[in-house]
Amino acid sequence: MDAAITSKMQKHYPVLLKEIISIISPQYGGTFIDCTFGQGGYTKKILEFDKTKVIALDRDPESEKVALNLQKKYEDRFKFKNLKFSHLKNLKIKNENVRGVIFDLGYSYTQIKDPSKGLSFDHVGKLNMQLGLNSFSAEEAINKLDQKELEKIFKYFGDEKEGKYIAQNIIKKRIKKIIDTQDLVKIIDNTKRRKNFKINNSTKSFQALRIFVNNEISELIHGLINAAKILKKNGVLAVVTFHSLEDKIVKYFFKSLSESRSISRYVPLTEQRETLFDVIKKKPITPNDNELNQNPPSRSAKLRFAIKKKDFFNFETDIEDKFKNLLEIENFGKKL
Repeated sequence: MDAAITSKMQKHYPVLLKEIISIISPQYGGTFIDCTFGQGGYTKKILEFDKTKVIALDRDPESEKVALNLQKKYEDRFKFKNLKFSHLKNLKIKNENVRGVIFDLGYSYTQIKDPSKGLSFDHVGKLNMQLGLNSFSAEEAINKLDQKELEKIFKYFGDEKEGKYIAQNIIKKRIKKIIDTQDLVKIIDNTKRRKNFKINNSTKSFQALRIFVNNEISELIHGLINAAKILKKNGVLAVVTFHSLEDKIVKYFFKSLSESRSISRYVPLTEQRETLFDVIKKKPITPNDNELNQNPPSRSAKLRFAIKKKDFFNFETDIEDKFKNLLEIENFGKKL
């Protein structure tokens, strides 16, 4: 890899920061929920505006170290919770004027290079992949799930076309416990028949395992539902995704709650259900050339946002039914 690119990757860049700030308009004040605090990029920028308050969440306890410094600087305007964003409903914010809820579904260079997390196929580390507040690790999944379960994880969470053969070879090799990232990388490399020179052989399988270990499908679905509930009228729900599965879920959630879908063609328009969101831009916002040059990993980022039309709390969504098959695969983890 080019040294300049490597150097850029070692610095944390909040993706699509200018676009996020433009959309949520913190200059008008209000409370903002940063659901994926990480290194604090979005939060720091929002707090530069005097009339703002930020409640930040992150499941990774390491983020609390960054948060402590901000807490000292913005004592009255910043709070941090080591919490999964699916638990947004547990925040006591009834009297808060929530003007924006932000999700950045990527993970930082700090997390990638941490060998104890085992997120990277380029580093030797424990086969862990836990981002915080987890029930099991990737090592437990690889060594305990059966072949069909592993195959489904690779196929549906990673779009890995050779997931069946990777799963078969994992079962064969785990007579001796598979314990670190490079053990798994070797199995994948020896399995893949079609070599792709654009992406590493292990990219899709590692993505699939990370999604599974961290329950990222149910986390996202319940995070979106709860974010939509706590937003005030004209508040913005903004989500940055980094792979097609995440984007598909966000796109469906926004689309299904912003369009009047007829239950029956015989039901008149006046009786159609009320919609929750306005979606101004149908297509996602992507990084410009300048950002891509500064931060090459941002190339896969997509930003979608929706504006809440009314203050009502309860609404119906069929998103769990829509992605039922993915949620059922996540449930394999309950046996670990």
